[in-house]
Amino acid sequence: MSRFPFSLMRTVTSQGLPPRQFPTSGYVALGPLDKIEEETLPLYKPENYYPVFIGEVFGSRYQVVSKLGYGTSSTVWLCRDLREGNHYTLKMCAKGESSDREIAISKHLKHSVIEGRKRMLRMVLDSFDVVGPEGRSFVCLVYQPLGMSFTEFQELLPDQRFSKDLIQRSTQLILIALSSMHESGVVHTDISPNNILQGVKDSSILSKIEEDEIKRPIARKILSDRSIYYSRPMPLCSGLPVVSDLGEARFGKEKYYGDIMPGIYRAPEVILGMEWDYKVDIWSIGNMVWDLAEDHHLFFAKENGTLSDEQHLAEMVSLMGPPPPEFLMRSKRCERFWDAEGNWKGSICIPEQTFGLRELHFSGEDKVLFLNFLRRIFRWLPEERPTAEELAYDDLLMQPIMVKEINKLGAQIG
Repeated sequence: MSRFPFSLMRTVTSQGLPPRQFPTSGYVALGPLDKIEEETLPLYKPENYYPVFIGEVFGSRYQVVSKLGYGTSSTVWLCRDLREGNHYTLKMCAKGESSDREIAISKHLKHSVIEGRKRMLRMVLDSFDVVGPEGRSFVCLVYQPLGMSFTEFQELLPDQRFSKDLIQRSTQLILIALSSMHESGVVHTDISPNNILQGVKDSSILSKIEEDEIKRPIARKILSDRSIYYSRPMPLCSGLPVVSDLGEARFGKEKYYGDIMPGIYRAPEVILGMEWDYKVDIWSIGNMVWDLAEDHHLFFAKENGTLSDEQHLAEMVSLMGPPPPEFLMRSKRCERFWDAEGNWKGSICIPEQTFGLRELHFSGEDKVLFLNFLRRIFRWLPEERPTAEELAYDDLLMQPIMVKEINKLGAQIG
């Protein structure tokens, strides 16, 4: 039964398609002792994962045609909708993983975001429960199909860095999508290259994945109660970037408390236990853009291999200078690291670095624009950071448009 009463799916009018038959032979069968895919996860327990098999039909309409990925909280599959004929991504949540927040936020965004921007946000389109072995219930989520993540794409690039023009185009579009979320009262809290996916402009690549599964079935391990399949990599796509994974998003009020964000991406107000708001997403944008441009993280934030708040804050001081008194007054934890005048008193020395010294790939005007972009974002006081919409019109991101306009004007004059 659907858990998503206000479905985003369009009305179905066709009679439907018959399920396809997938090969039961012709694949590489791996040995039972070889651990692959989700089995390699440290806390993997087979009973926590529904034993999906290729060819299986869920919700009386979604036929699984290939495996796309796995993680600690789910396995992910490409499926064909037998009612419409389109492809979707199906996420089978692991036992105990709650999807209520993501479903609720998807419903909220469906009604509050303008139509043209919805395609840049990966919302839950449909959801339902599936009963597995021994009567265990699993939640199944359905999404628009998307390509590889920015992390995966970056690893394919020759120098593992995004070009300047790709950074400019992608970041501006991501900020436009993010501004729609913020205007709707939603904070993502987990913006990173892992959660920005390539949009699928040409759906024929999805059909090709399905056909490949029939003609060249993927290697797998056959066990008594399930098959563990290898995932098929998504090919490069040319669609718009899409902000995905709303599982940790928040909405409903302007200020929040609590630990959020990936470790090295955490904003200072989060590290210090202060209240936080949508400006944490702006901080994440700065970290993400640095990662894409420089092929390494801006903050190391570790001491002896372990995440360290003190190391993280010391690095922030080196790049942003000491925090203002107004910031220090917002948390008692600040007394551990600074005196009343904002002087550092931590046991870790402040690193000798600046944004200018760390940045190695831009030069001339490009470097000036890039550093100015970063300095607008990396501010101690969240209210001094720009909004997503303001940042979308930053000089760095507008540079290609301005150059085009100048060239057009020059041509008219000439």
